[in-house]
Amino acid sequence: MKHWISDYIRTQKAAHDSIPVEAVAELIEKLRAALHAGSQIFVFGNGGSAANASHFATDLGKGASDKVGKRFRVLSLNDNVSWMTALANDYSYEEVFVGQLQNYGKPGDIALGISVSGNSPNCVKALGWAKDHGLQTVALVGAKRGRMAEIAECVLMINDTHYGRVEDAQMGICHMLCYAFMEHPELVRK
Repeated sequence: MKHWISDYIRTQKAAHDSIPVEAVAELIEKLRAALHAGSQIFVFGNGGSAANASHFATDLGKGASDKVGKRFRVLSLNDNVSWMTALANDYSYEEVFVGQLQNYGKPGDIALGISVSGNSPNCVKALGWAKDHGLQTVALVGAKRGRMAEIAECVLMINDTHYGRVEDAQMGICHMLCYAFMEHPELVRK
């Protein structure tokens, strides 16, 4: 078991080392611009990625907003369970995110999908709709990249396919996006 744990830690470090620094910096700039423009930031995913989406929305909407003194307009599309289940029941599970974007999404907003496979049908559909309607599209994906990476204009790929390791590294990216503003609130004065 100790060998397995050591190996897991080694491969987890490799996954974190694959975080694309330039793409993270680009996304921080997109978030800064969205804050100044009053644009909405939508984030979504399934399973562990849904939890990461909710966590990111909390950290950006509360923690980063508190530090910079201006409120990020961020919403996790995973958090309204009754709306999601209505869309899934009346249409299909593929519609649970796009159905919400149709109500709120405007050109210039940001749609950020999180998926290890990059092929989650509901995330693919939401990013496709977002792109077609003038939203900025971002995909956090694993090494398989999937359809989401083909659609999104900004792709942050973790070079691993293990769900736990990729989700951990993706949450690391989400924390960097938030802590960039928490630890450097002067970013908003640019």
